[in-house]
Amino acid sequence: MELNSAIKKRKSTRDFKRKKPSFKDILEAIDAAIQGPFAGNINNLKFIIIESKDSIEDISNHTGQKWVQNSPALIIVTSNDSHLEDLYGERGRVYSRQQAGAAISTLLLRLTDLGLTGSWIGAYSDERIKQSLGIPEKIQIEAIIPIGYAQNPKEKKKTKTTIEEATYWEVWERNRRPTIFPDPQR
Repeated sequence: MELNSAIKKRKSTRDFKRKKPSFKDILEAIDAAIQGPFAGNINNLKFIIIESKDSIEDISNHTGQKWVQNSPALIIVTSNDSHLEDLYGERGRVYSRQQAGAAISTLLLRLTDLGLTGSWIGAYSDERIKQSLGIPEKIQIEAIIPIGYAQNPKEKKKTKTTIEEATYWEVWERNRRPTIFPDPQR
């Protein structure tokens, strides 16, 4: 699949088939996510794959989102800020969040490319999930990604921001209609 195609096709799913994704596909998605970019070339991310129904149900309870328990697998994305903070000080935490976001986006696009789907969950009880999974206190949970095959992969129209709404020129809030043609008034 071409990248632009995966970008436009990707959508969050809450209704999964029971079929589990292959371990190979899960690892391919994670491998795509760890290709970077990383500040100072420091990959501070770790991924926990959850396939046991009991563990998925436990994690679901800590998200407050019941639908998560119907997912055949989860990927828990974690980070360790300490190496980045050693190198960049307080700013290292910002870089850690940025590279986690980039990795999660890449992971979701690769899942789409493999015929899978996932959702990015950011609302959960850090403490309870850390306790359930034995995650050390210094490690950050960046996201919980329920993954699988969409039960009803309907083409749903996405409501998205237009390019005009998302783009400013030169300074904050200066709008100009983007065009591939030169501006005749210049």
